[in-house]
Amino acid sequence: MEHWKRIKIAKCQILITNFLVLLLALSTATMAAVTHFGDHFTVIGHVSLERNPYEAMHYWAFYVTISLAGLLSLGAALSTIATVREAHGLMAAGFLCFALSFCVLVQVAFWRFHNPTQVEDAVLDTYDLVYDQAMRRPSSSWWQELATIQDMFLCCGKKSPFGLLTGTGAIPCQGQAAMREDCLQSIGNFLWTHYSIAFTLTCTSLVLTVYAMMLCAFLWFAIHSYCGLDRKGRYTLTPRAHGWKP
Repeated sequence: MEHWKRIKIAKCQILITNFLVLLLALSTATMAAVTHFGDHFTVIGHVSLERNPYEAMHYWAFYVTISLAGLLSLGAALSTIATVREAHGLMAAGFLCFALSFCVLVQVAFWRFHNPTQVEDAVLDTYDLVYDQAMRRPSSSWWQELATIQDMFLCCGKKSPFGLLTGTGAIPCQGQAAMREDCLQSIGNFLWTHYSIAFTLTCTSLVLTVYAMMLCAFLWFAIHSYCGLDRKGRYTLTPRAHGWKP
């Protein structure tokens, strides 16, 4: 009887875990949408440069995050149905989705560990290119793009210990806007906040994914070893291990 109690406990745990995974997948998808369609990232990603350092990374991050959210949702849905119907085939499919999600999360964590500032460098390089072009040609469209970026991040130019960097003498912002924070620092602070949220979601996803894989594996073996077919052809758990007839 202890074995059946453990199975019931595992069922309750996997249902709760799947609910948390669904919430996590929703949060991940929301973050992907904010990153891709948010004004702060859009204004950087749509800069009309011949080679935008951030544009390719912008789309790559969106598709990877959406795919991860889809895998997490699919794994949670399949394992939930498998738990309710006691179907070891669906449980194996749910385990596979969680395993693929785990592989994606490990790759993301590995990339972030070896390239901790790649995203920040790409965004700041894009701003630097726009800033340099605007300073060289103040009457061009670059000036309008620079003003758009600075208004979005509520910042003003690039500052050095000796004052504002102007290059050709052009003033990137005037009036009260000139009192704003340095753009490099403002963009860095914004990206750090975004990175903190992404780091929290990644760590939480890794923990829940590993735990869900363990529960799926345990229930798969339990259903596969102790299931029998009733007259309607459905799988039902039966206490054969104790000598009882289904």
